[in-house]
Amino acid sequence: MSDEELAKQVEEAHRELFNLRFRLATKQLANHREVRTVKKRIARLKTIMRERELSQA
Repeated sequence: MSDEELAKQVEEAHRELFNLRFRLATKQLANHREVRTVKKRIARLKTIMRERELSQA
């Protein structure tokens, strides 16, 4: 994946996390573990981005 694709996926994951938090607050979220899953996905993507940044420096 390119850096642009990673950034795009992080942005999409943040939007998804926002929607999940909203649904959780309004008691519309059936599976509360989805929030944790999305947070972990964001962390993985950011870790990959940071590793690439450090390898280029």
